[in-house]
Amino acid sequence: MIHKFDALILGAGAAGLLCAIEAGKRGRRVAVLERADKIGKKILISGGGRCNFTNLHCRPENFISANEHFAKSALARYTPADFITLVEKHRIPYHEKTLGQLFCDRSAQNITDMLEVESQAASVQIFLNYKIREVQRTTHFIVRTEAAEFHAPALVVATGGLSIPKIGATAFGYDLAREFGLNIVPTKPGLVPLLLGGKDYKLYSDLAGVSAEVIASTNHHSFHEKMLITHRGLSGPAILQISSYWEKGQSVQIDLAPGREITPAIQTAKARNIAAARSAFLKILPKRFADRWLEANAPANWTNDSLEQLERRVHEWILRPAGTEGYEKAEVTAGGVDTNELSSKTMETKKVPGLFFIGEVVDVTGHLGGFNFQWAWASGAAAGRAL
Repeated sequence: MIHKFDALILGAGAAGLLCAIEAGKRGRRVAVLERADKIGKKILISGGGRCNFTNLHCRPENFISANEHFAKSALARYTPADFITLVEKHRIPYHEKTLGQLFCDRSAQNITDMLEVESQAASVQIFLNYKIREVQRTTHFIVRTEAAEFHAPALVVATGGLSIPKIGATAFGYDLAREFGLNIVPTKPGLVPLLLGGKDYKLYSDLAGVSAEVIASTNHHSFHEKMLITHRGLSGPAILQISSYWEKGQSVQIDLAPGREITPAIQTAKARNIAAARSAFLKILPKRFADRWLEANAPANWTNDSLEQLERRVHEWILRPAGTEGYEKAEVTAGGVDTNELSSKTMETKKVPGLFFIGEVVDVTGHLGGFNFQWAWASGAAAGRAL
């Protein structure tokens, strides 16, 4: 059976649904094809099931791309305030957690329900459990699935990245881009826990659950947030943030006592004895971690010179991660369809008229804290309005 539409959107995630709604509101006949059995699977598991749907402080600097200017246009034309207006229209209660991060009070299901209602109001047709076998372009686009054939003059690829394969992530979007001759910026897991190896793994892995406020740095980028020790390495917001900038083989520098000078308290205690000096150090960091950290970094003697070295090491703890937890634990995929191939205003490809790429499949990756959802909404809106 052949279905004819004005636009076909591949993927019923955040970007695809917002794109469909914007196009539908403008009178376009839109079909969304989704291989899963429900819409917005990644939305539903995000933010611990509460969906960190945007960030009040969204700026271009919160995004990573080979072209740092590319995201500016879309982000300026669909802002966090625009999405908040939609959320408030549907009376979804929400709260700011920290650093401008907005979460649903109840459940991420509220966001998918909202998108479904908006899609219906815009006469968007959503086809679930439709696995795509083939995409062709003649005078228009032909998408063949196991159940039917779809024709349209415009095709929007919103198939997401490689992160969290257990909920259906695949390389489909990248493969399709290559079929149409588009360049792909190499992909890697983003916002992902780091693995420790060798002696660091042996020293710290049994401290899983211990956390501390730190500044994590690599490649001229730093993040001042919490670090969490895991059974396999390091996680927590500071580590997830820095992981998107880290490259294999590089080191990560961690300041374990941001903005604090540790030697005065230790010197005061040392006036009594060495044991008191050690005890003073154990009060500066989480005790179990401090105790273990000292095993590898304690001064040979507690002289003033060695305390200076200890101070420096606390603020410049150098680790060389063995790798990352991979796409299974990554919140996003960094890299993707080269932004040089796309119009920053419409997300349409320059080589193939009528072909658009939006959301995570594009080489734009947000920081932790609702920025990736804002990119999905903004890039989806840009394409939807252009359709």
